Amino acid sequence: MPFQIGRVAVRNRVALAPMSGVSDLPFRQLAWRFGAGLVVTEMVASRELVLNAAESWTRFKDGDARPHVVQLAGREAHWMAEAARIAEANGADIIDINMGCPAKKVIGGYSGSALMREPDHALSLIEATVNAVKVPVTLKMRLGWDENSVNAPEIAARAENAGIQLVTVHGRTRMQFYEGRADWDAIAAVRAAVSIPLIANGDVATVEDANEILRCSGADAVMVGRACQGRPWLAGVLAGASGPHLSEIAAIAVEHYEMMLSHYGVDVGVRHARKHLGWYLDRYAPDLASARKAEIMTARDAGFVAKALARALGDAADAENECREAA
Repeated sequence: MPFQIGRVAVRNRVALAPMSGVSDLPFRQLAWRFGAGLVVTEMVASRELVLNAAESWTRFKDGDARPHVVQLAGREAHWMAEAARIAEANGADIIDINMGCPAKKVIGGYSGSALMREPDHALSLIEATVNAVKVPVTLKMRLGWDENSVNAPEIAARAENAGIQLVTVHGRTRMQFYEGRADWDAIAAVRAAVSIPLIANGDVATVEDANEILRCSGADAVMVGRACQGRPWLAGVLAGASGPHLSEIAAIAVEHYEMMLSHYGVDVGVRHARKHLGWYLDRYAPDLASARKAEIMTARDAGFVAKALARALGDAADAENECREAA
């Protein structure tokens, strides 16, 4: 079921979360092909984008997915505004502000979820970004910094007044990082505080999870992140699309690998792809001998890796099918 972010139409209500080091262009292209309603770039550092850093433009790249949503991170209003202007000029349909990243490297620079400790300063960044562009600006955040400062409802209300047109809330505080379970009920307080669309995020892995987080939070849509690792089609499946058959996964994994080599170049792509190979193998070839897995994960010969990956996943699929037939 479609919905709107400002004047921008979104084709369904399941979004792929921006995940640094994961949701790069190849991953987003696959997620979009398999039916995700919305895909968001990895976090792009605002200052680095303005200064024309190569890595920022690699993260910025878009494919066929529309709208093209670019997530910006930063601490200074000047850089956020300038980066937003550059993003808009280069095809961004929506600008998303990162106030949710819990990584030490990000909060060490007082960006990401660290901004939730300084609501007034955070609002200055939001206002600068909103005022810099004509495209919709959205906000992604956590419940708060810690259990003693759950201020997402307050910040969301102020953000809406400043012109933010959608809020995404991950149901944990920063200090929880990814520990424990996301608090889906707590997101409802943000729903009560704003009239703009709300996306609920955190520990969504199944259709049942998606339905329950929507029920608990009152959100308009759901965002799925880590559960997509090793299965970039998951967001589409949660939106009602058909996922791949077990026999098709090997071909998808190999295609994903080859897309990464094309995107990054072979030397860098081989390194970046390793975690994805691990996720595919852990999910779909869990009984693979550790030596064989290590060989696939560490090899530098791209041709060898592609063939070995296909063989390992293909063998696992055949074994699974034999078990099902025997049952």
